[in-house]
Amino acid sequence: MARRVLPLLLLVTCSVATACSERPVDAAAGDVAGLECGNEAPPTATRPGRPIPRLDRVVILVMENKGCEEVIGSPEAPYLNRLARRYAFATRFYALQRPSLPNYLGLTSGSTFGLTANCTDCSFRGRNIVDQLERARISWKGYMESMPMSCFRGPAVGQYVKEHNPFLYYVNVASDIRRCRHVVPLDQLYKDLAAHALPRFVWISPDNCHNMHNCPIRVGDQFLSRLVPRLLRAVGPHGVIFVTWDEGNDRSGCCGGAVGGHIATVVAGPAARRGVQSSLAYDHYSTLRTIEDAWRLPRLRGAACPCTRSLSALLR
Repeated sequence: MARRVLPLLLLVTCSVATACSERPVDAAAGDVAGLECGNEAPPTATRPGRPIPRLDRVVILVMENKGCEEVIGSPEAPYLNRLARRYAFATRFYALQRPSLPNYLGLTSGSTFGLTANCTDCSFRGRNIVDQLERARISWKGYMESMPMSCFRGPAVGQYVKEHNPFLYYVNVASDIRRCRHVVPLDQLYKDLAAHALPRFVWISPDNCHNMHNCPIRVGDQFLSRLVPRLLRAVGPHGVIFVTWDEGNDRSGCCGGAVGGHIATVVAGPAARRGVQSSLAYDHYSTLRTIEDAWRLPRLRGAACPCTRSLSALLR
């Protein structure tokens, strides 16, 4: 009998200790015992949304063409899964459209401009995040791996492809040499990190190998394991890193219009909550809205829609 009672006592003790040590959580946000795409939180957990905190620095790192279930829980992505457990994970996050380019445009302008295909000779005149950042005097750069030179306008070189570089699609960026010089090869990032000169808004597009598009998941995960720790040290005490994917592998969606598939999104860094997951529905406009609200910028298009919620549940 004693051998059966002891485990029960230990279970009760551990349960009480866990309950006492848990932090309050938001709507559909809770402690991450394990990670599961699409995990639903109980309706009794619902609380009003939290205000977006002021952020010192924001990094957006966009990976490629993997559904949430392909990377979360995968033994091929140990670093990503550790990052998601340590920080905050959105279990129901959706891309806007398929294929790639509409999602990159949505993240930086609040619109897909009606695109349902990639193009390299198209351009757009809509207001975009660069306009917002420069008006607010917030420093920015786009770092593109394998791009041969800053402001390169070609469609592809090696593992670099233009459709993963949204800035060069905006006429008022591509045609303005001062602005265009902010779109640089990824090598410049390591120089900026070494010089403690990281801008406040950082966009990173790995090349078509390191973003998991053409190479195995483990190769992309190793890339993240080398880069993200350096970024975590550099973003400052109120900085955040959004690691996301452009599109999923189906047409699932949410939020009144997103149909680009179920993807993984991890929010990491000092401004991210620790060990929580949110099962609220988000899409790429949610990321843009979060950044705009953190820096008190006007919301662009889809980011302003009542159907778009911010990622406040995942921030401290």
